[in-house]
Amino acid sequence: MAEVINMPRLSDTMEEGTVATWLKKVGDKVEEGDILAEIETDKATMEFESFHEGTLLHIGVQEGETTKVDELLAIIGDEGEDISGLLGGGSSKEETKSEEKAEDKEEEITEDDSTESSSEELPDGVTVVTMPRLSDTMEEGTVATWLKKVGDEVEEGDILAEIETDKATMEFESFQSGTLLHIGLEEGQSAKVDALLAIIGPEGTDVSGVAKNFTAGGGSTAKKEEKKETKSESKKETPKAETKKTEEKKEEVKSSSSDSGRIFVSPLAKKMAEEKGIKLSDVNGSGENGRIVKRDIENYKSSPKAETSAAAATVTNFAIAGEESTEEVKNSSMRKAIAKSLGNSKFSAPHFYLNIEVDMDNAMASRKTINELPDTKVSFNDMVVKACAMALVKHPQVNTTWADDVTKYHKHIHVGVAVAVDEGLVVPVIKHTNALSLTQIGGAVRDLAGKARNKKIKPDEMTGSTFTVSNLGMFGIESFTSIINQPNSAILSVGAIVQKPVVKDGQIVVGNTMMLTLACDHRTVDGAVGAQFLQTLKSYIENPVTMLA
Repeated sequence: MAEVINMPRLSDTMEEGTVATWLKKVGDKVEEGDILAEIETDKATMEFESFHEGTLLHIGVQEGETTKVDELLAIIGDEGEDISGLLGGGSSKEETKSEEKAEDKEEEITEDDSTESSSEELPDGVTVVTMPRLSDTMEEGTVATWLKKVGDEVEEGDILAEIETDKATMEFESFQSGTLLHIGLEEGQSAKVDALLAIIGPEGTDVSGVAKNFTAGGGSTAKKEEKKETKSESKKETPKAETKKTEEKKEEVKSSSSDSGRIFVSPLAKKMAEEKGIKLSDVNGSGENGRIVKRDIENYKSSPKAETSAAAATVTNFAIAGEESTEEVKNSSMRKAIAKSLGNSKFSAPHFYLNIEVDMDNAMASRKTINELPDTKVSFNDMVVKACAMALVKHPQVNTTWADDVTKYHKHIHVGVAVAVDEGLVVPVIKHTNALSLTQIGGAVRDLAGKARNKKIKPDEMTGSTFTVSNLGMFGIESFTSIINQPNSAILSVGAIVQKPVVKDGQIVVGNTMMLTLACDHRTVDGAVGAQFLQTLKSYIENPVTMLA
């Protein structure tokens, strides 16, 4: 039986997703747990695995295309199975079941309580306002302050209330115009997202049935005792009494807010005031409870005293004319792969870092002599790579890979060399580095780096490294730390050669030094092991003759 796979909701705020990469193609066998595709959400690119087994019969969204959550993504079934019915608007088993349940539920409501069903229909022009989700992690909110009371006229954009979320107290504006007919939560009360907050509609409309049915449906999360009290009170209290009660609370809030020096201002007015350099304390609000609104800022005229004060503050209070601009550049597959790899390494491997300073005087002299030979060119980076390979022979613990149940000790030594390309960073691998001479290493690095920059490097030339070297010395960077290139256990960061005063034989002389930083995975490499490796590496670089054998 074919199964319809819909675009999954991979984050709580996700409304649509983009297929970054399909890891299966039509006709491929799919096992439960296989990764079908990489989906870009509003937060990250995430792997989406299959919960079904069978053959991938249809792909509904191509790579780079975007679709809404719950829209057709793919169909999995038996090989050769006819899925024309599903493509023509059919539904999966789950959808069919849910539709049947919905129909049964509707029949029950119609048969058992026809009066309740009819009362759920909203009167003309009436809108139920529910507790909004004002942050991505918000599950419930508390009404801090009502800025409108029952019977007040509400315009689209007016601030209805201030809502306390799990992150901050935020203003909640109305998206409807009309009269505030009902308040579902008093100040200080809390309710879950989507619970009844208020009802707006034409003046004089009876919404008692709407409020009762919404509450009965489980919208409010107030305590059961408080719910009972609220229900009984709502039957006894007249709209007039409710209005009086709300007004009393409003006066208390207004009094306390004025005592604390708080200024009521709409978000738009606040933004306009900041742009024009207007102090809100100088503005008289014409809105509800003296609230400063847009027209107050537009009509504001500063007094001579305020102008003098503003002139004195022009150094720190001015508006810059200019156009804000942002360009979105689609992330390449390489950029995404780099981000994923480095993120996995940084968040899974416990990194620690060791630094050591190397005397480069002998290395500089040796390199000059070597490069005077015909058809020979050796860089300082080649010398570092060779020294690393030789040091790994003496310290096999660094030439390892962590694999949860076991630690893999590699008998071979393949040193990766990080190379910057237009779209990011690639790591060509020098195979069996310890068996190569300095000139052979130099030739291999130049060849692979050239292929990488020209996008002609092969996948097998970038895999299999057991250790990595990253060099930013040519950019003048004296010292830095790198993220481990997994599955390696360590990576060496190479800085620039710096000329500076050093002490030799008790005398201060001009010397040339280079900083090396070793990043280690603490699961496989202990601090002492990393320190010993660096000491060995230092001795090889400071005595290049040892690397010429």
